[in-house]
Amino acid sequence: MKIFKPLYITGVISIALVGCKSVNTIPVPTGENNIVVISAKKAPLTKIQKETWGHADLATDTIPGMSVDKAYTFLKGKKGVEVVVGVVDSGTDLKHEDLSAVAWVNKKEIPNNGIDDDNNGYVDDINGWNFLGPIYKENAEVERILKNPKLVDVATYKIIKEAQDKKVKEASTNKFRFNQMLQAVQFADKTIGDHLKKKDYTKDDVESIKSEDNAVMQSVNIAKQMFGFGLSSLTQAITEIKKEIQKADDLVSGDNLKTDYRKALGDNAQDFSTKFYGDNKIGHSTKDEAHGTHVSGIIGAVRNNGIGMNGVTNNVKIMAVRTVPDGDEYDKDVALAIRYAVDNGAKVINASFGKAYSPNKEWVYDAIKYAAEKDVLIVHAAGNDGKNIDVENNFPNDSKLPNTEISDNYISIGAMSSNYNENLVADFSNYGKRNVDIFAPGVQIYSTIPENEYEFFNGTSMAAPSTAGVAALIRSYYPKLTAKQVKHIIMNSGTKIDLEVIKPGSFSQDNPKGVKVPFSELSVTGRIVNAYNALKMADRMVNGK
Repeated sequence: MKIFKPLYITGVISIALVGCKSVNTIPVPTGENNIVVISAKKAPLTKIQKETWGHADLATDTIPGMSVDKAYTFLKGKKGVEVVVGVVDSGTDLKHEDLSAVAWVNKKEIPNNGIDDDNNGYVDDINGWNFLGPIYKENAEVERILKNPKLVDVATYKIIKEAQDKKVKEASTNKFRFNQMLQAVQFADKTIGDHLKKKDYTKDDVESIKSEDNAVMQSVNIAKQMFGFGLSSLTQAITEIKKEIQKADDLVSGDNLKTDYRKALGDNAQDFSTKFYGDNKIGHSTKDEAHGTHVSGIIGAVRNNGIGMNGVTNNVKIMAVRTVPDGDEYDKDVALAIRYAVDNGAKVINASFGKAYSPNKEWVYDAIKYAAEKDVLIVHAAGNDGKNIDVENNFPNDSKLPNTEISDNYISIGAMSSNYNENLVADFSNYGKRNVDIFAPGVQIYSTIPENEYEFFNGTSMAAPSTAGVAALIRSYYPKLTAKQVKHIIMNSGTKIDLEVIKPGSFSQDNPKGVKVPFSELSVTGRIVNAYNALKMADRMVNGK
């Protein structure tokens, strides 16, 4: 799979991610059912509501957010402690106007003196570490397996090879289709720009267009289709379509299997004995790597500073651990990134990435167990393939076997939208009655991107940091609670949803409207994250109130 990037166009557009399972094994109050029965919001969201809907309260705003604003009324007058959140992701722009004040600083290091002052093996790791060095692009894990079949057993290799052969066969058709799409979108972009007499038009500008010109209205329909895929502009659509064309070219030519990207790093990804590689350049590139910056803003962008947007939590420091390239992350890098974040003081780790195969998954399992020993909570995105991860693998996870967990410090998050109706669940979100714990806002989430800008992204990649922010909030104001207590507080305090929703991935020719299932069938809890309820439950546990 891929990093949960802002978009992939593969017939439809989505992002990427993975999964987990949870059974409550420690004393945590169950609280009320927190069932909210309310009619869906009928009026379109305002501009402010679109940018902040994930913080709204279902009961008062009729928007199924996490009640973050309400949570801060509960916290008024209370003091919290600083919590470090490790963001294991792509490059992160911690110089961003809304993030620089919350950047984690390693006070044991003297900046840029070329010396490992704290003797942790990482030289000048002032704000985090970059396990990728100069690497931006990488192979998918299946491509690495095709190059080195010894990474997996014979049966697995055969499955991968057959699937790859099919993909190569389809690539020429896909390229033709994407080229047609590109021409259509470029035509629409120019036509709408000419009609509005401006190049940098907004989504609202498009939706307000009324014209008798067929070309204009055809272009509007194309734009709306792109918006429906989760893209925020036709410029963004053009960029993503070109990426898909390049991917098709690479498949047909086989170029994707010819390059050893890891060579530039000078490290053997199959040798876990070498652990100190990379550099301290956590913001590897600018907008090419917006994902880590977007995730960081959701968690902890400075609140109420009059610019940009508000992160979920205050009293936070963001530690950037660059681990996920444009392609699939290596298990070695993930395992070491988790250990780095743990060893340097993170109490919550956000992991918005994943893939379908994990040749060295034991290294990652050991890192998750290490985090558990050090009382660190890992929040992971459930994935963006619209599939049931109870039956289809997604890595990393915390489950070697069905119905078992290697530890109880790992929580898996599905993505939901602002629609309090049958469309509540994001159509791209993975789900699973055993392996997805709870849902959180992940559709059209507004947050920071490099160069002091902001953008809407979609994905369980956004739902995970929404939840990680709530976890950090609990750990800040109730620091006596353990990682697994915080996990189960989030799960047990969520708003119980009593709705039938369209199951992700269920659209087909036979079922053009999708298949409806109870929301409760898509996760362990049948709930959505609620910061206010979580803090109330934490308070009862700590103070007995």
